[in-house]
Amino acid sequence: MIALLGILTIGALLYLIIAKKTSAVVALILVPVTTGILAGQIHEIPAYISEGLVTIAPTGVMFVFAILFFGILLDAGTFEPIISRLLKLAGNDPVKVALATAFLAMLVHLDGSGAVTFLVVIPALLPIYEALGMSRLTLGSIVALSAGTMNILPWGGPTIRAASALDVSVTELFNPILVPFLFGLITVFSIAFFLGKNEKKISTIALQSADEKNTSVSLQNIPIWRFWLNIMLVILAISLIVLSWAPPYVVFMVAFGIALVVNFPKVKDQKERIDAHAKEALLMASILFAAGCFTGILNGSGMMQGMASSIQNVLPELLGKQLPLITGLFAMPASLVFDPDSFYFGILPILASTAETFQASSLEVGRAAILGQMTTGFPVSPLTGSTYLLVGLAKLDLGDHQKKTIPLAFLVTMVMLLVSTLMGVITI
Repeated sequence: MIALLGILTIGALLYLIIAKKTSAVVALILVPVTTGILAGQIHEIPAYISEGLVTIAPTGVMFVFAILFFGILLDAGTFEPIISRLLKLAGNDPVKVALATAFLAMLVHLDGSGAVTFLVVIPALLPIYEALGMSRLTLGSIVALSAGTMNILPWGGPTIRAASALDVSVTELFNPILVPFLFGLITVFSIAFFLGKNEKKISTIALQSADEKNTSVSLQNIPIWRFWLNIMLVILAISLIVLSWAPPYVVFMVAFGIALVVNFPKVKDQKERIDAHAKEALLMASILFAAGCFTGILNGSGMMQGMASSIQNVLPELLGKQLPLITGLFAMPASLVFDPDSFYFGILPILASTAETFQASSLEVGRAAILGQMTTGFPVSPLTGSTYLLVGLAKLDLGDHQKKTIPLAFLVTMVMLLVSTLMGVITI
């Protein structure tokens, strides 16, 4: 009975979110509360929710302050001098322009927002691509691959969701795949290099003409000392997180405070900058805390364990032990079917619990998932608004973009999965 209620909970969640019958926040709260009542555990539900919220709180706090931190740095124009210098170094060489595109997209995506990345990078580079006769599809693919791979970072939405669903810290989930992640970035640069090599070189138009068209880049006069202080602050914050010298939420809280005071010393400006990023931060935080309610009830009521036991009875042992690898193989294509909330809060917990019943690692399942599901897969998924923003800004047809980018995104995921298996991060 309890397993059936668990399946009903997951099914209702997936239906409501995918069919857009209600928001993810509402579904994550009301669906498990309803099935918890049907399970006859109405008096225990508040305790289950409280336990779920306690485990999710550090992740929610981290995400809020990570968004604010990188948002403040973008507002201050920290990365614009780097963008300007890279564009000048690229000249009119399509290979250099393609490589610069990948680097810029990775740099801007440090804040974890696909929309911000596409809004900053594509308008800045599109005039240059057009002036040099380079394909807009190449621009869209490189930006998508760069942003998608960077979305694996500890403060990226998929990694945060996976850590929340598995009740682990983001560093425990991410740190073992740091090397595979770096190989993924190298693969993106390699793809950008070959795409640049394949571009038709048109040298009749000087780069200066492209620069004159590039009116979307408005550099701010940021003092050199402030620029370097901001860069050092980013490096220090990421180093502390990766090396696990301090909890991520502590690092981003302190880093945000320093960045805000340094770049916007006036109280009025500080309030305006916080307000500018509050909507995005609050939206994700509300989803995370609602997920705490969802996972708290499913785990506390025994629904999760019941579903895992039921699946164990019908799933062949060989497949059960290989669930991490199987998850990695289907992670990127799953982005075309499941949005991040339905996958990470609905599908991933079942996969993880089932893996444990076969003595496989639930953490490995989570790591395999973030190698593709709404990471490399998010900029080609029809389920994300950012995809439509990308193709709109780059003046692309969605089908053409998907046809060119999906195989490349799958390749990046496969490289990271291969490195993960060779390192023993994902066992087979």
